[in-house]
Amino acid sequence: MATPVKLYGPPLSTAVSRVLACLLEKDVQFQLTPINLSKGEQKKPEFLKMQPFGQVPAFEDENISLFESRAICRYICEKYPEKGNKGLYGTNPLAKASIDQWLEAEGQTFNPPSSVLVFQLAFAPLMKLKQDETLIRQNEAKLSKVLDVYEKRLGESRFLAGDEFSLADLSHLPNAHYLVTATHRGEIFTSRKNVGRWWDEISSRDSWKKVADMQKSV
Repeated sequence: MATPVKLYGPPLSTAVSRVLACLLEKDVQFQLTPINLSKGEQKKPEFLKMQPFGQVPAFEDENISLFESRAICRYICEKYPEKGNKGLYGTNPLAKASIDQWLEAEGQTFNPPSSVLVFQLAFAPLMKLKQDETLIRQNEAKLSKVLDVYEKRLGESRFLAGDEFSLADLSHLPNAHYLVTATHRGEIFTSRKNVGRWWDEISSRDSWKKVADMQKSV
């Protein structure tokens, strides 16, 4: 039996949950080791050997280690092409290029404003930190512009990179999940016909339901 890959970090982390969703989609055996961020476990020397920036996630597969969630997801798909969802990262150069361009869009245009909103709206209250209303308004406007582009795209295809669910869609799940379920800003997704349809479909996948259950159990 193959040795399970190892993932380090708490399921509540958006980056960790991105990798969890990928592992579940690909049906790859894994061992999850929670890291207590409040105790600074991510800054300990042994962890920094895997993740030099002292953040989560960290990932190990036999004698290799990786630390950026999207790179980890690509690696999992390339290393285990015949397992689970075989088309998650495309099966030909054009499909991969389409997925990659929307992964770049997620990382460069969707993630920055949505991450600010997740922190300000979902985590700051839990941490008893004052919310920055100016920052919230600015990033709501930025995210709205991004989702306007998505609305047009999703009127042309079922998913971002085409008519099959892929890493491009999966990568949006962590931040979108918090905004829809843990804040009062869910309408930024659900008020858009095509984006709302897309969100309902990707968030109802068994893989993401399992991740959400893992987050609830923490």
